[in-house]
Amino acid sequence: MTITYEWRGDFDNAAVNARHAEAFGHGQTPTDWHAQVHRHSLGWVCARKAGRLVGFVNVAWDGGAHAFILDTMVAQDLRKTGVGTELVATAARGARLARGPRSNRRKNNGLCDIPSSRLAAAS
Repeated sequence: MTITYEWRGDFDNAAVNARHAEAFGHGQTPTDWHAQVHRHSLGWVCARKAGRLVGFVNVAWDGGAHAFILDTMVAQDLRKTGVGTELVATAARGARLARGPRSNRRKNNGLCDIPSSRLAAAS
């Protein structure tokens, strides 16, 4: 079964909370990831296998020149299979492309829209 990776992909808070609890060894919390990443992040990457969220990584940023990776999470049954490596690689490509040319950033609150075909081609 193929694993897909999507920059700024849609996700369910419950699925990310479950991944976070499993990845960091704590009980599930009712964190509103959707609000958090839309408020504080340049982007994020969702990894899915057969519709199941099997990985997630957050690319936080300062609203300017600095972005950094946080909360890399991979389902326990898929660890050490390259999912985490591809999450981080996809996040790095997405972050580089999201910043785009300065002229485009002014039009979209500092971000550029990235067609998935362009993101994949950047790999």
